[in-house]
Amino acid sequence: MKIINFAHMIKKINYIFAIAIIVIGISACSKYQKLLKSTDYSLKYEMAKKYYAKKDYFRTVQLLDQVLIYFKGTSKADSAYYMYAYSYYYQEDYLSAAYHFKNFATTYIMSLFTEECRYMSAYCLYLDSPIYKLDQTNTFQAIKELQSFVDLYPTSPRVAECNKLLDELRLKLQKKYYEISLLYLKTENYLAAIYSFKNNINDYPDNIYKEDILFNLIKTHYLYAKNSVESKKVERYQASIEAYNFFIKSYNNSKYAKEAKSYYNSAQKEINKITKIKS
Repeated sequence: MKIINFAHMIKKINYIFAIAIIVIGISACSKYQKLLKSTDYSLKYEMAKKYYAKKDYFRTVQLLDQVLIYFKGTSKADSAYYMYAYSYYYQEDYLSAAYHFKNFATTYIMSLFTEECRYMSAYCLYLDSPIYKLDQTNTFQAIKELQSFVDLYPTSPRVAECNKLLDELRLKLQKKYYEISLLYLKTENYLAAIYSFKNNINDYPDNIYKEDILFNLIKTHYLYAKNSVESKKVERYQASIEAYNFFIKSYNNSKYAKEAKSYYNSAQKEINKITKIKS
């Protein structure tokens, strides 16, 4: 009796299956390359829609690159461009997507997709905003575009989401600039730290780090005075006292109250000591 080698049969079936997949793949690629070279733009558009439905966004973009020029000024132009912009978005190329969504909104101002594309342009910039430690150019641009959307479409149901994203981006900037201020303080660049802390408050009056910033202003003014030339010490200790008075009005029960008071008392003592020597 002939013994069937099942392992050999399975291996052979897998080999045939793999060959079939390769042949089908080569055939599909060949058809796609012919399609790219074709001058049948209507067919390219229909195939782009099919690739888009299959989530093959790379091929969708390649086909629409050719179709968009051909369809310019036709009734299909905005639909093709809408699909084109989203293809970049789904590939997570957010900067390209942001550009094309905005270009759509400014080109097809009467389209049903205009408001959506204006929002998506801003949203893509939000998605491209880096972590707070990196350069925040794209964060500022995202804030600008989100605010622009809110101003243009104040009754849009997307406004609530825009405001949520704006808050998130502003918190990121607050964290970045607060840490920059702390770095100035840590490296004993006291004057830069003072300006930086004050700018944080001026730029973001509702800063989540406001209590910390106002306390650190007391500390920084004090250390700046302590490390100053004698002729400047009194006025700079006085600045620390003024910073304390401003701080304690708002944060009387602050976790920093005891430490802040110690800087205040020390500043008073130093002023009294300098005044006595002069007299």
